[in-house]
Amino acid sequence: MKIFVTGGAGFIGSHLVDRLLQDDHELIVFDNLSTGQERFLEGASRHKHFRMIRGDLLDTARLKQAMSGCEFVFHLAANADVRFGLGHPYKDLEQNTIATFNVLEAMRADGIRKMAFASTGSIYGEPEKFPTPETDSFPIQTSLYGASKLAGEGLIEAYSEGFDFQSYIFRFVSILGERYTHGHIFDFVKSLRSNPLKLRVLGDGHQKKSYLYVKDCMEAMLLAVDKAKDKVNIFNLGTDEYCEVNHSIELITKYLGLQPELEYTGGVRGWVGDSPFIFLDCQKIRKIGWRPTLSISEGIIKTLDYLKSNPWVLNMRN
Repeated sequence: MKIFVTGGAGFIGSHLVDRLLQDDHELIVFDNLSTGQERFLEGASRHKHFRMIRGDLLDTARLKQAMSGCEFVFHLAANADVRFGLGHPYKDLEQNTIATFNVLEAMRADGIRKMAFASTGSIYGEPEKFPTPETDSFPIQTSLYGASKLAGEGLIEAYSEGFDFQSYIFRFVSILGERYTHGHIFDFVKSLRSNPLKLRVLGDGHQKKSYLYVKDCMEAMLLAVDKAKDKVNIFNLGTDEYCEVNHSIELITKYLGLQPELEYTGGVRGWVGDSPFIFLDCQKIRKIGWRPTLSISEGIIKTLDYLKSNPWVLNMRN
């Protein structure tokens, strides 16, 4: 199959590219490299069925030209800067919602009718039911990131109904593992490299989060695409556990051999839009045969191993 992957040079996207090449698919990767890294695609670039096109999803002419002739689209490109969304609200609209619309229009123009979309557990806002199922009612949105992703989901659902697309929407928890480039582990390790004696923690440290190892995420997505046959297929992806931020800090500081003083900023949220409890019900994806292979703690250690072996990643962001 000839597959188009947006954001294929990113943390999650590059793993998907590697996994699809294992199955000998022909791949077109489309990425503007604003956060993605060509180094993540060094192995893929040596494959005869791989092609990288540098481009932005807001450039509709280039997008349509690059996508021409493909049979399936994995749309992973997005602005994932949840914490600082209020500082540049237009970025979420552009990079998440309008970009998704552009992908859908490029697909429609070329007669492509199958796609998978990387959404987020943030679309549930701050739910009352835990674990939270795909059928849960949506509360008030608390982050621009979540709102923009939910708008993208709505567009995909409408195109599936109106233009006979078949779509797969994956609502992730936070992803961990090799090539990890942003998130709390990245921030804590970078901070402790600068000052090993003190660690500033946003919130009160009791925020409860669920995490998923990136390679487990890949297998879940590909299994769902293979097995699920509805017009619109929505899946939560996560583990059957969660951990407090404080527990994650314990694992990180023990791994680094440090005992820093912890400075909490207070409150149950680290920032506006930070959900104090994320825990998704993943029984739907379990029913078609998927199980995560790594626990949250094992995923954290895998991430720390990668950052230790690849310190250049920590210098990617100021």
